[in-house]
Amino acid sequence: MAATNVFTIDPWGVAEHGLDIPGLARAESVFALSNGHVGLRANLDEGEPHGLPGTYLNGVYELRPLPYAEGGYGFPESGQSVINVTNGKIIRLLVDDEPFDLRYGKLLSHQRQLDFREGVLRREAEWTSPAGRTVRVTSSRLVSLTQRAIAAIDYQVTAVDGPVRIVLQSELVANEQLPESTGDPRAAAALEAPLLSEAAHADGTKAVLVHRTRFSGLRVAAGMDHLVEGPEHFDATAEYTENQGRFSVTTVLKAGERLRLVKFIAYGWSATRSLPAVRDQVEAALTAARFTGWDGLFAEQQQFLKKFWDTSDIQLDGDVELQQAVRFALFHVLQAGARSEERAIPAKGLTGPGYDGHSFWDTETFVLPVLTYAMPSAVKQVLTWRHATLPLARERAAQLGLAGALFPWRTIHGEECSGYWPAGTAAFHIGADIAVAVARYCRATGDTEFEKTLGLELLVETARMWRSLGHHDSEGRFRIEGVTGPDEYSAIADNNVFTNLMAQTNLRVAAETATRHMHEASALGVDTEEAATWRDAAAAMYIPYDEKIGIHPQADGFTDHQFWDFENTPPEKYPLLLHYPYFDLYRKQVVKQADLVLAMQVRGDAFTEEQKARNFAYYERLTVRDSSLSACTQAVIAAEVGHLDLAYDYTAEAALMDLHDLGGNTKDGLHMASLAGACIALVAGLGGLRDRDEELSFRPRLPAGLRRLAFAMVVRDRLLHVEITHQRTTYTLRRGAPMTLLHEGEQLKLEHSRPVSRPTTVPVTPSELCIQPPGREPARRQAQAGLPIGVVEHLPAE
Repeated sequence: MAATNVFTIDPWGVAEHGLDIPGLARAESVFALSNGHVGLRANLDEGEPHGLPGTYLNGVYELRPLPYAEGGYGFPESGQSVINVTNGKIIRLLVDDEPFDLRYGKLLSHQRQLDFREGVLRREAEWTSPAGRTVRVTSSRLVSLTQRAIAAIDYQVTAVDGPVRIVLQSELVANEQLPESTGDPRAAAALEAPLLSEAAHADGTKAVLVHRTRFSGLRVAAGMDHLVEGPEHFDATAEYTENQGRFSVTTVLKAGERLRLVKFIAYGWSATRSLPAVRDQVEAALTAARFTGWDGLFAEQQQFLKKFWDTSDIQLDGDVELQQAVRFALFHVLQAGARSEERAIPAKGLTGPGYDGHSFWDTETFVLPVLTYAMPSAVKQVLTWRHATLPLARERAAQLGLAGALFPWRTIHGEECSGYWPAGTAAFHIGADIAVAVARYCRATGDTEFEKTLGLELLVETARMWRSLGHHDSEGRFRIEGVTGPDEYSAIADNNVFTNLMAQTNLRVAAETATRHMHEASALGVDTEEAATWRDAAAAMYIPYDEKIGIHPQADGFTDHQFWDFENTPPEKYPLLLHYPYFDLYRKQVVKQADLVLAMQVRGDAFTEEQKARNFAYYERLTVRDSSLSACTQAVIAAEVGHLDLAYDYTAEAALMDLHDLGGNTKDGLHMASLAGACIALVAGLGGLRDRDEELSFRPRLPAGLRRLAFAMVVRDRLLHVEITHQRTTYTLRRGAPMTLLHEGEQLKLEHSRPVSRPTTVPVTPSELCIQPPGREPARRQAQAGLPIGVVEHLPAE
């Protein structure tokens, strides 16, 4: 993975100096703003030039055909793709009739900056037109974390060498032209101009457009309103067509004079509400935003983020670049889930159209563990969305001859959208991923009401699915066959260890929760006999183990497969799935992403310390990390088995996935699971957090490259702060009632504002040597002569 870094290093923000037009799409993702409901890619205010325009509403999608050369029973019939909805970001500027277009004239300076404490994207530019007129443009943009439907822009133009005639055209644009798609032309045709006009209106300083998606039938409303400040004399007009609303302001600025336009943008959508209802919702949101004003929205944004950082920050001493990257990660994970409100968190958040805007198992396995201790309310909303899709999941299970509920591998609305069933339908572990997320949320929050209602039903229906999918063999072992685990280079395998262990947890937790809430369980049809079958299946769960080599195969027979020829696989042939047929990958020992290693992270209690060390070393030499989901998990287990420098390397890879564009595809949107995974790598890897039981446990370790790691967590309305140095680890309860936790197995009792410290144990030398496939080693994380601490140095393999 080649690193390219064009952003400045700042522990509390990210900035870009100059304008890299070929790299616009990447910057548009990095600087994207969202609140989980509305997402705005960081396109330039003027709309052009752009890399990839994007304005997204969580849950708004269009249907498209899924191509099959040959159909089959149970194949999904149509897909869902996130669409670029009405663009309200555009504010075009004309300087003496010449458009402010940075591809022409002379760009004297340009910079953009995103401060994670403000949640505002700031921009400054100075430009001389082809006719020789110079203006200074500043803008600030936010997507409100407090007013769910609202985004706002403060756009200011100053004449440097006036007088100069200025025209600002603030627009709403539906069905804007997008770059040509290189994908399936049938899908592209279905997604071209997906919005059908239903209503349009403009009056005074305001405009509203209402559209309906052509095939999915969703109603979308977008509105804008404005405040104008400037010279005494200016002219303003509003106009509209069915796909465009425009508010224009014109004036003449003398040298040093300024024209300011504050733009409020509101969005709303519904699958069921009437046109007047959706339109009026947007009108009301605009009224509230105008009443709050720009300064009020900015103040609310700062206050929201101050509370977040006070309770969720991760601090590092010794690596300023990694410090920036982990705060970048936390900020974007927050943006993805803050106001999702009974919607999914897509794999790219609302930063781009990658993966068609679908939500995967990534959310429950990587993103929700972070939000559970940072913003548990967001976790509850995502799990509530999963519960809302239960009817569809039950239908899918019945279609495949299973009991309970089968949740989709990838979706927006709740239907399965994967046209490749070996990686999609067969990835049954999604059910257990959801169940484990439910159990974690309930343990961490004590939300009994959720547990005995929505949570219980999710646990029951997923347990029923596992009980019908698996079976007891002649030796009494419970087997789950024909499934695909996390590693997509192995499909339709028997007894995938990750899947079986997660299913075991699912079955146990479902039985325990049903016993705690017998009345509610009975209403779901659960009786003591059914709960007993779940316990029996969990107790008899078969976990493969290769006695000959002392390794857990990630599935039956995996360690008997032929090894992939890594030595003769050139670098340009990665990722392998783009250069080799799946049938070849499926029958070889090669791992796309952590699978058995992930099983050791989520169910470490099922392995001995020696098994963890041996398993980790074995799978390191097979794992090529063709998925961004892998490095964070490898970091966690590397730290646990004593490879601290390797854990540090993998942590940096996960954290810098987008800031350094390691996968070469940040232009399509950020990698939310990798960003969340970087936080997991630090807290669960170096911090040693394990949360499988009622008490949190910690086994802190620090690599030589870091001097200090500190983090905060919200646990049942308590605020826990953990500070780790090479000498000592200190636990401080900053808010809430007394609690207990485990440090290296020792139980500690914490009381408010009374820190408790223990020595940070120095790990023993690892017992197993770890090597990676040639050319797939992580970048070495260390300081080099002449380079500041925190720069990634890419070194050849030793």
